[in-house]
Order: sequence, then structure tokens, then C-alpha cells
Amino acid sequence: MEAMLTSTAVVALAEIGDKTQLLAILLATRFNRPMPIILGILVATLANHALAALLGAQVAAFLDSPIFRYAVGLSFIAMAAWTLIPDKLEDDAAPRPRFGAFLTTLVAFFLVEMGDKTQIATIALGAQYHDVIAVTAGTTLGMMIANVPAIFLGHELLKRVDLAKVRMIAAAMFLLIGLWVLAQTAGWFG
Repeated sequence: MEAMLTSTAVVALAEIGDKTQLLAILLATRFNRPMPIILGILVATLANHALAALLGAQVAAFLDSPIFRYAVGLSFIAMAAWTLIPDKLEDDAAPRPRFGAFLTTLVAFFLVEMGDKTQIATIALGAQYHDVIAVTAGTTLGMMIANVPAIFLGHELLKRVDLAKVRMIAAAMFLLIGLWVLAQTAGWFG
């Protein structure tokens, strides 16, 4: 349960103001069809994050050593720094509505999420918890918590939410998890 709850919280906060959230708002304004967009985000995120969590868990099992655990801890700390940098979605990167709301969202979200901080966080969470299902469920839930309101409220939500504060909170969570992993690996506590 810890893996799922931590994954949900970390990704929900990290996703606010992220380029995939901006993509969700863009798709909502282009298509004006929330359900196919929500389903496209859900399917794309499940596929992308399941692969990321599996990769993290497999690499962690293969490289189960203090050095790897220190690398995981440092990766969370790096994610803290990365989270403080605001994302932008260039107009050129915006998908052209050609295949309908669901398919456009599915493909766009899957591709834009590649190498994104939430995907890298999912790899690190998979490595930390060795629980692909709980991490995938948690990170997918976190993505949906952040993106579904954005689809319905869009620009109004972004006007009212202080993204700098949200980024600071998400960065603090990544930093705390990273420090926890480092301290646990060093044997400072169980």
C-alpha cells in the first residue's frame, strides 16, 4: 500500500504544470470531448508507466547493491531539482487533430511521457518498491488526479493554482524520498 500511495502523491504533484498536463488542456480545447481524452490518457499512462515500473523493478533486482540504491536515492534528489524547472509545451509539439480525440490523446501522451520526469520517477519508484502493479496503479492514479481536472477546468485551473508552490512541494517530496533512500542504504535506520 505504501508503494501505491507514495507513487500517487509523488506523480500527482509532479504532474501539475508538467508538459503532459499542458497537453491535456490543449487536447481538451481542441476536441472539446473530455471522455475520449480521459480514456486516452488512462490507456497511454497505464502502458507507459507499467513499462517504466517494470524496468525499474527489473534493473533493481538485477543490480541489487548499495551502489544501485545510492543511485536511486540520488535520482530522486535530481528529480527534486528537475521538478523546480517549469515545463512548456511548444506549439509545434501540439498534436494535429487527425485521428480523433482518443487515438490522438493515446499516441500523444505515450510519446510525450517518454523521458518525462513522471516516467523517470516511475522507474525510480519501481526500483525502490519492486512492486510493478502498485507503482503502476499509483503513478497512473496520480496522473489522472492531476489531468482530469485540467481537462474540465483547463486554463481557469492554471490561473488559480500557484504552480511555483506546487513545484516546490513536489520537489520537497522527491528530496525527502531521496534522502530517505540514502539514509536507509547507509544503515542509519530500518
